[in-house]
Amino acid sequence: MSKPNQKAEAAVFQAVGKPLNFQFFALPVLSPGEGLVKVECCTLCGSDLHSINGTRKVESPMILGHEILGSLLEVTEGLCDVNGLPLNVGDRVSWSIATSCRNCFYCTNGLPQKCEQLFKYGHHQLNQQHPLSGGLATHCHLAKGTQIVKVPGELADFVVCPANCATATVAAALRVAEGCAGKSVVIIGAGMLGLTATAMARYQGAKHVFVSDINQQRAEFALKFAATRTGLAELALLTEGRGADLIFDMSGSPEAMENALANLRIGGRLILVGAVFPSRAMSIHAEQIVRRMLRIEGLHNYKPEDLVAAIKFLKESHTQFPFQSLIDQEYRLKDINEAIAEAQNSNPIRVAIRPG
Repeated sequence: MSKPNQKAEAAVFQAVGKPLNFQFFALPVLSPGEGLVKVECCTLCGSDLHSINGTRKVESPMILGHEILGSLLEVTEGLCDVNGLPLNVGDRVSWSIATSCRNCFYCTNGLPQKCEQLFKYGHHQLNQQHPLSGGLATHCHLAKGTQIVKVPGELADFVVCPANCATATVAAALRVAEGCAGKSVVIIGAGMLGLTATAMARYQGAKHVFVSDINQQRAEFALKFAATRTGLAELALLTEGRGADLIFDMSGSPEAMENALANLRIGGRLILVGAVFPSRAMSIHAEQIVRRMLRIEGLHNYKPEDLVAAIKFLKESHTQFPFQSLIDQEYRLKDINEAIAEAQNSNPIRVAIRPG
């Protein structure tokens, strides 16, 4: 049982245009199947920044941050990892960005990330029952039903911290696409999602991986993640005029998504991942979709199995790709507003926050 005199500290988002302020919270008294995590590191995701600047509407006040890595400070009866094995105090863990009931229509139809009773870390308005739900804090309260994965010791914090958001989402996108082995792949957007997708596609055996980004420096950085080409100038040549087998849009740009359709081969597949904020409607010629037998699929968040795949991928490939270099700034929680300004103004891939 948590000691009543102990407190957690968190940076709380109140409203657009206002700095995050600091508040103290009593540590929770846990129910069976719950856990308490000491946050070790949290990285600022693009969706956190969209919430802060008002591009993405959220119910405030709230504790942002969902790309969280931590160690178990308190466990209860029934707290197990995704394999059903008991967890112990001190275990270094990552966990699913959301919990699901497993019984509703969406859970029983293969869409647990759209559960009718979804609880999503770093996305919930503060409440008395479960205030410690975000990573911009010293502690995080794990709800019953959270899918938890033990993190291998060889994975550095900066490598594994984004695993339960960016890496797992990419794993889900490649699962939806039925893998990349032997295929010609285009990835639009060379942020965390795009660079991770580049590495994972090549790791799966993609024949070609073309990476396109309006920021040429970012596109060229993808070469370090085993991209075979930057830009699409040689796509037709290297695919014998057919076009790409798979295109993953990680940018959310309507123009990029529209152009992507023209670069698919007959029977090709476009997976939309990056369009998670409001933008203009996408223009599509239905006749071309029909005649060229194209497939378009949206992917939002992921299933628990994708987090397992993400951790496995990082464990097996972290020495091949410079994932640690994607987090180039580190701040303490007390300096969170400076960290947010850095993330918004200099456009780094990721900024890391540590509580201490």
